[in-house]
Amino acid sequence: MKYSIEKVTTLIGARRYGNTEAQVSWLLTDSRSLCFPEETLFFALKTQRNDGHRYIQDLYNRGVRQFVVEQVPEHFETLYPEANFLRVPHTLAALQRLAERHRDEFDIPIVGITGSNGKTMVKEWLYQLLLPSQRIVRSPRSYNSQIGVPLSVWLLNEQTEVGIFEAGISQPGEMMALRDIIQPTIGVLTTLGAAHQENFRSMEEKCMEKLELMHDTEAMVYCSDNDIISRCIRRMSYKGQKISWSTCDDQATLFVKEIKTLTSSPSHSQITYIWNGEENCYSIPFIDEASIENSITCAAIALHLGLTPSELADRMPQLEPVAMRLEVKEGQRGCVLINDSYNSDINSLDIALDFMQRREAKKRTLILSDIFQAGVSPAELYAQVSELAVKRGITKFIGVGPELTAQADKIQIADKQFFADVKHFLSSDAFTSLRDEMILLKGARPFGFDLITEQLEQKVHETILEVNLNAVVENLNYYRSFMKPETKMVCMIKADAYGAGAVEIAKTLQEHRVDYLAVAVADEGVTLRKAGITANIMIMNPEMTAFKTMFDYDLEPEVYSFRLLDALIKAARKEGITGWPVHIKLDTGMHRLGFDPERDMDELVDRLTHQQAVIPRSVFSHFVGSDSDDFDNFSRLQFKRFEAGSQKLQAAFSHKILRHMDNSAGIEHFPDRQLDMCRLGLGLYGVDPRDNRILHTVSTLKTTILQMHDVPKSETVGYSRKGKLDRNSVIAAIPIGYADGLNRRLGNRHCYCLVNGQKAEYVGNICMDVALIDVTDIPCKEGDQVEIFGEHLPVTVLSDVLETIPYEVLTGISNRVKRVYFQD
Repeated sequence: MKYSIEKVTTLIGARRYGNTEAQVSWLLTDSRSLCFPEETLFFALKTQRNDGHRYIQDLYNRGVRQFVVEQVPEHFETLYPEANFLRVPHTLAALQRLAERHRDEFDIPIVGITGSNGKTMVKEWLYQLLLPSQRIVRSPRSYNSQIGVPLSVWLLNEQTEVGIFEAGISQPGEMMALRDIIQPTIGVLTTLGAAHQENFRSMEEKCMEKLELMHDTEAMVYCSDNDIISRCIRRMSYKGQKISWSTCDDQATLFVKEIKTLTSSPSHSQITYIWNGEENCYSIPFIDEASIENSITCAAIALHLGLTPSELADRMPQLEPVAMRLEVKEGQRGCVLINDSYNSDINSLDIALDFMQRREAKKRTLILSDIFQAGVSPAELYAQVSELAVKRGITKFIGVGPELTAQADKIQIADKQFFADVKHFLSSDAFTSLRDEMILLKGARPFGFDLITEQLEQKVHETILEVNLNAVVENLNYYRSFMKPETKMVCMIKADAYGAGAVEIAKTLQEHRVDYLAVAVADEGVTLRKAGITANIMIMNPEMTAFKTMFDYDLEPEVYSFRLLDALIKAARKEGITGWPVHIKLDTGMHRLGFDPERDMDELVDRLTHQQAVIPRSVFSHFVGSDSDDFDNFSRLQFKRFEAGSQKLQAAFSHKILRHMDNSAGIEHFPDRQLDMCRLGLGLYGVDPRDNRILHTVSTLKTTILQMHDVPKSETVGYSRKGKLDRNSVIAAIPIGYADGLNRRLGNRHCYCLVNGQKAEYVGNICMDVALIDVTDIPCKEGDQVEIFGEHLPVTVLSDVLETIPYEVLTGISNRVKRVYFQD
């Protein structure tokens, strides 16, 4: 739904500064998530760690024009002439009020879910159960906070038939605001556990706070087997319909008569229940206790909403696992790492341990920090930890933190060690001895467990690649000089930024406000996100196994086939995602990847407009030969095909879809085809693809002379005696080989490096880690610097010898080569 800026101003009770007419479709609280600036309303939230007002200038430069603020910027008429500023006393309250007024527009069933655990699983499974027959809007992922709930409710639209929203609290007084925003007609309480107990005086107080969500609902669903929940419900004098479920009380609304594992399918559970006096059953493809309980809660909600027992029996076996926030990574020395820092409480520990136990491993190790959980004594808490660890098959225990250390005797595992902090652990024998183990890293965020992961992945090498960040900026500005100010820029930093190191290049480009960064695969995008890169990131070659990674790290995939599109939509639905931005690729003549702009567009438009999971942010294609005048006629044909296909796509959507086709060569050669955005690749790294001319050198590969030998002409040098000498020579060994990216075809005097500015030919075969060079006539000594390519020896010299392109040489530099960054 769209709201005029006038209506938004009225709904939130704001004072408006600026008079630009606008429509609002998207709400934004995190500048890193900007996707559709043209219709975005940014709320400049203030938190303990940040202030959204800091990002107004950046967002304005990126196209945002509507802002909700607590302070209007000085000289806004001059600095932001096209902007509207809606001034309010509190931006968070304004966000919540807008969502609340938006919710008022809908007279449909709304399910509000709260509880200590299981909210997301119940929400997602209920969505899966109802989806075949109803149109659902639900909270994305775990958007259940004071900020997440209004962003979730804003997703309601004219087609919505049922809304399903989570509500999470961490302290007293929070639920009332969430209740007013969600206004549920059905309230659900999943479980009552120890999470966030430190902020409540008792479990009863926390339960009453959660039940605040149910205050005005028509019905509520809960498990009556929990004495505290039942007691609190009696206290609240609830007037709606109580839908209880129980495994022991046959008077419950839904009585669970039997739970058993199917002998014909040991990974499935069968639940027999009585509802409205009739006995029925369903099965689910899970056997763990949490999944069984969550399925019963879902069954009670679905039956109340009108699903028949027969439909329930048909759909329950189709339930898919809900993605958990556990990262599984390959570590060094044969280790597998499971990284879980989502919750720091006993319940989430049990979930993580259960996840770990279901994976085969010779040895299971738990590295655990102090658990920040009040309401139970440390002795009792860590006795529970020990019991869980033993139950889940942990054979080694490493505790980090003063409280765990003080309770060491409570951990009943023979192989155990304790450390005050991560620093002491990393410097210990316990860390260096980790080998061939599955390791669960369960650390509260203040302990910095990410340092453990980084150490296990550490890579060190001596030869260096120097990267001139000033040159990157100069090359960027060179190409920008050919472009109109309003044309956006995508910078290609795939293949580790053409070997230069993606993180530092991305930081530099982000500082200079490029609109998009583009990488090849999701893992490259994850590296950037973990390094603090907040710019939009495009994934050019998305793998179907990496959809969850892309969702977790706000990465936007290219879509080039119907198979990929269908799989992505399915994955997004599973994750609870709507409106995920994608970039549609058209094949106009490369015949590599992409939709056919003539044959595929009708079907593509039909599929895109009949789903809500993804939304096209851009559409693009590749010129086959923009670097050569010989292909100009074909380029003209390509552009005509692209025009037709992209215009048909745009006509199907009301929002602006960015179009881009020019690459580095095209920016110069086809200025009339720059459209909404251009993609800068090789030119950014200092090579003009039109004529291989060097612009500003970005990367310089250097090494040093390890050793020098006087070798008589009767001898040979290197493997297979390929290095034949025609005179007495001085041969130097340098620590770089084909494992570092120095191509073997450069050996045997086919090419050279520079020693003290003079040419030194490669002699003999280049080895894996060492190359030999002839320095007979060059004044030098051991330790002197050697330039493989760079400022004085263009990379094009090597690519010409190899009869290839500079891309191959640059991207071939191994990750074991250390990158050193500098700027003048």
